[in-house]
Amino acid sequence: MPHKVIIAGGGTGGHIFPAIAIANALRKAEQDIDILFVGATGKMEMEKVPQAGYKIEGLEIVGFNRSNIFKNILLPFKLIRSLFKAKAILKRFQPDAVVGVGGYASFPILKAAQRLGIPTLIQEQNSYAGKSNKILARNAAKICVGYDGMEKFFPADKIVYTGNPVRSNISQSSVSKADAMTHFGLDVNKPTVFAVGGSLGAKSINESLQPLLAEFVNRDVQLIWQTGKLYYDTAKAASSQYASHVKVFDFINVMDFAYKAADVVVSRAGALAIAELCVVKKPTIFVPYPFAAEDHQTANAMSLVSKHAALLVKDDAARTTLGNELFSLVNNKALREQLETNIAALGNTNADVVIAKEVQKLWS
Repeated sequence: MPHKVIIAGGGTGGHIFPAIAIANALRKAEQDIDILFVGATGKMEMEKVPQAGYKIEGLEIVGFNRSNIFKNILLPFKLIRSLFKAKAILKRFQPDAVVGVGGYASFPILKAAQRLGIPTLIQEQNSYAGKSNKILARNAAKICVGYDGMEKFFPADKIVYTGNPVRSNISQSSVSKADAMTHFGLDVNKPTVFAVGGSLGAKSINESLQPLLAEFVNRDVQLIWQTGKLYYDTAKAASSQYASHVKVFDFINVMDFAYKAADVVVSRAGALAIAELCVVKKPTIFVPYPFAAEDHQTANAMSLVSKHAALLVKDDAARTTLGNELFSLVNNKALREQLETNIAALGNTNADVVIAKEVQKLWS
C-alpha cells in the first residue's frame, strides 16, 4: 500500500511554495506516495497547488484580524467548523502522517490529526514561532526549523534543524545573467534592482519606490518591480514614462530570472524570501512587514543583519530612507561583496529532502 500524507497550510507564497517543495521531495523518494493538500478556501493555495499537480481541499478558516477586531466575531465558529471538516478529511483520507507548514489551515488539520493519534510534523519557517505552532508542538512528533535557537519555543528533543525549503527552479536554476536581462528587456551593463514585496505585494515598499522612479533613470539604474495585484495599475501608470529603466509586474513566475538579473534586492523578510535570497546570494535590503504575527519578519531579518549578511530599513521609515540606502548600496561594491559572501554562507539547498526524510521516519 502506498503511503499517504496530508500537507496543510498556506495563505501566502511563503507557506505554499515550501509545502510544494516538500511534496516534490516526498514524491521523488516514493513515486507512488499519495499526497493531499489542505488549504484555506479562497486563498492562493487553491490555485497554486493544483498548478503544481497536487489535489487540495479547502477549509473555511481565516486568521485573526489585528487591524479590525470586530471582524473576529465569527472566528470561533469558523474554527469549530474547520475542526469538524478537518476530522472528516482525515477519516476519509486516512494519512500515515500530517505535515503543517503554517498558515490558516495548518492548525485545524494538525489539531484534529493529533486527537486521532496520527503522527504530525511541524515545519516552523520563522525565527520567532507563532502561537499555533507553540500549541501544536506539545503533541507533534517532530518540529523542523529554519533557524537556530528555537529551543526557547519548542521541546529541544523534538527539534530538527533543516533550514527552509527553496523551490527547485530557484535552487537548481541554470539561467545566465544575459538570458535573465534579455527576458526583462534590460541592459546587461547597467546596475539592476529587484524589488519584491512577497506574493501579495508590499504597500510601504511600493509607496517608497514610486517617488524614486525618475531618480532610477537619472542614475541609470534599472528596476524590476513586483508590486502585487493591488498596486499594479498605480505602479504601471506611474512608471509609463520611465519604461526604459522600470519594468513592472503584479507577480513574477520566473523568480530565478529576477534574482539572476539583480545586483541588489529589496524585499520583505518572510522566511521563504530569506531562504531564497541566501541560496541565490544577493545583497539585500529587508523591509520587514511590521504587522506579521509576533513581528516575526523583523526577527527573521535581524538574524541576518546581526551576521552582517543583509541591511534593514524599518517599514515606517521606508518612505524617507529607502532611496538613500538603496542607491548607496548600488554604488558600494565592497559592501555588496561583503553582504554576498555572508548571506551565501547561510544558504541551504536541500532542506526539502531533509524534511521529506523526517516525514518518512514517522511511519518507518
